[in-house]
Amino acid sequence: MFDFVRTHTRLALGFMLLLIIPSFVFFGVQGYSSFNDATNDTVAKVDGQAIKRAEWDDAHKRQVDNFRRQAPGIDVSMFDTPQLRRETLDGLMRERLLIAAAQQLNLFPSDARMQRLFDSDPQYASLRGPDGRISREALAGMGMTPQLFDQRLRQDMGVRQVLSGITQTVPAAALPATAALNAFMERRAVQLQRFDPVAFREKVAPTDAELEAYFKANESTFRLPEQASIEYVQLDFVTIGRNATITEEDLRKAYEDKKSSLVQAEERRASHILIGADKDKPSAERAKAKARAEALLAEVRKNPVAFAELAKKNSTDSGSAVNGGDLDFFGRGMMVKPFEDTAFAMKPGQISDVVETDFGYHIIQLTAVRGGTAKPFEEVRPELESELRKAAATKGWGQAAETFTDLAYNQSSSLQPIVDKLKLEKKTATVSRKAPAGASGPLASQKLLDAIFSNEVVRDKRNTDGIEVGPNQLVAARVVKHEPARLPALAEVKDRVREKVVEQQAAALARKEGEARLAAVRGGAGNEALPTVLTISRPQSQGLPQPLLEAALKADPAKLPYVTGVDLGAQGYFVLRVMQVLPRETPPGGEESLRAQYAQAWAAAEADAYLGALKKRFKAEVKPAADAVVPAASGPDR
Repeated sequence: MFDFVRTHTRLALGFMLLLIIPSFVFFGVQGYSSFNDATNDTVAKVDGQAIKRAEWDDAHKRQVDNFRRQAPGIDVSMFDTPQLRRETLDGLMRERLLIAAAQQLNLFPSDARMQRLFDSDPQYASLRGPDGRISREALAGMGMTPQLFDQRLRQDMGVRQVLSGITQTVPAAALPATAALNAFMERRAVQLQRFDPVAFREKVAPTDAELEAYFKANESTFRLPEQASIEYVQLDFVTIGRNATITEEDLRKAYEDKKSSLVQAEERRASHILIGADKDKPSAERAKAKARAEALLAEVRKNPVAFAELAKKNSTDSGSAVNGGDLDFFGRGMMVKPFEDTAFAMKPGQISDVVETDFGYHIIQLTAVRGGTAKPFEEVRPELESELRKAAATKGWGQAAETFTDLAYNQSSSLQPIVDKLKLEKKTATVSRKAPAGASGPLASQKLLDAIFSNEVVRDKRNTDGIEVGPNQLVAARVVKHEPARLPALAEVKDRVREKVVEQQAAALARKEGEARLAAVRGGAGNEALPTVLTISRPQSQGLPQPLLEAALKADPAKLPYVTGVDLGAQGYFVLRVMQVLPRETPPGGEESLRAQYAQAWAAAEADAYLGALKKRFKAEVKPAADAVVPAASGPDR
C-alpha cells in the first residue's frame, strides 16, 4: 500500500488538492464541449465526448502560463515536454470523468447552496464587494464574468463530491493501521560489504575475439537507426513580432493612447493622533474626548515637530502610536471617509483641524504624497514595445503563415525563399523517425518527423509542407542527407563494445570475489563485522539500491543473523548480514500523524481504483492522434 504512495506521489497529491481548493482550470459544466466542433484531431474521448487537439493545446498553454505567473523568471520551456503534455491530457480526461460522474449522480449544487457557500466561505472573501455581492472588478482581474465564475465554482463543487465520499471516509482503525505501519517502517540493523567492479577494471583485458563475440551476440544494441540530416525553418508569433518594425513614433502614440491607464493611483502618507470615543459612547464622553483633542491640537500647532512625541504619549491607536502616529501610505477607500477626505485635501506638512469619525477624534499631519501621475515614457517603453510586437504578430500571422506554406510548396527545391521573404533563421539538425524520450520543441513533433521521412521528401529532396507543430507554430524542412538503418562494422563501434565487455568482465570478477567472501562468512571463517554498518527501513533506505533494501527487509526475524549475497551487475556485488530487527521510530507528530498518513495512502489508492472504474464506465480512451503527438510512456489512461 505504501509502495503505491511512494511511486504515485504526484497522483496522490493531485487527489488531495482536488478536494481542498477549486481548480478553475478546465471548462464549465455545459461549456466544456465547445471545442467539439473544432476542425482538428480527436485525441481522446470520455463518455462519448471528444477532446480535441486544440483543447489539449489550450489547456497545456494555460498550465505553462500558470507556471510563468507563479515564477516570472523561470524558463517555461522546461515545462513544454512530452511528459508534461501527456499529464495535461490525463488531467483533462480525469476532469471529464469526474464531471460525467457528477452529472450522472446529480451532485452539482443548487443556486441556494451556491449562494450560502459564497457568502460564508472565507476563501472567497477577496471576491466580495462592500455590498457582499460578487465584485465584477475582482472577477475581471481574473478574466471571468460572474456567470463564468458561478459555472466554474458549481462545477468544482460537484466534482469534489465525486471523490470526497471515498477519500474522506477512509477508516484508520488502530489495529490494521499499526500492522501496516509496522510492516512499512520496521527497521533492520545490517552490515554490508561491497565489491565494486570499478576496482577490477585494470585486471581485465578483453581480446579481439571476445569483442567480436560480444558484438555478434548484441547486434541490436549497436544497430544505428534511420537518420536524416535536415535543415528547417520555423515561423511563430515570436519571430513575426521580432521582425516587426516598431518606430519611435509608434511607441509615442501607444504611450499617449494608454496614458490614462498608466497613471499610478495617488497615495498619501499621514500620521495621526486619535482620541478614541466610539460613536455609540454617551455624548458627554465624546465631548470630553473632543475637548482633549482640541487641547492637543493647540499644542501641535505651537510646536509641530513634537507631533510624533505627542502621538506616542496620547494617541489611543496603539498600532500607530508606537511609530509616532505614522500610518504609512494609503490610497482612497482604505480609510473612513471623513479621515480620507481630509487627508486627500491637505498638502504635505500641513496639520488638520480635529476630524470626527466613528472611532473618535483625529489630528492628522500629512507627511508625503506619491502617485497621481502617469509613469514616465522611458519606464514603460519596454512594455509598450512588447505589446506592439505582439499586436503585430497577431495581425500579421495569417498573411505570414500563408506566405510560408505557399513558398514551402511552390518553391520546394529550397528553403532559401522562405528565409529571404520572412527573415527567418535556417537551422540544421539530425533526426530519427521517432523523437527521443523527453524531446521538446518543433523536432519533437511526430507529424513533422513523419513528413521528413516520407518518400517524396527523402527521395526527391523536396521541402516538406508547412507543418503545424504547435499553436501558431509552422515548420518546413528538407533532407540534406539520408542514412538508412544499418548495422555498423565492428571497427566503427569498437570502443563502445570494449567498454561493455570490460564492464561485464569486471562485474564478473567482483561477483566471484564477493561470492568467495559470502561463503567464508556463512562458513564461520569471517565472523568479524562487515565494513559498512547501517540501520535501514523503507522510509530511510540510506541510499541503498532497491533490490538490496528488499533483500534486507525480507529476512526472517526468527533466523537472525541472516547472511546473503546480492548481485547488482555494474553496481557491484554485496555481501549482506542482517543482525537485528528494530521497532519503528515514532515521528515528531506522534502516532496520530502516522495514522493520518496511513488514511491518506488508502484514500489515494481507493480514489485511483475508483477512477479506474469510471474510465470503464464512461469509456475513456486515448486516441492514436494523441500518441502521434506525444507517445504514452505507461499509458495511465489507456
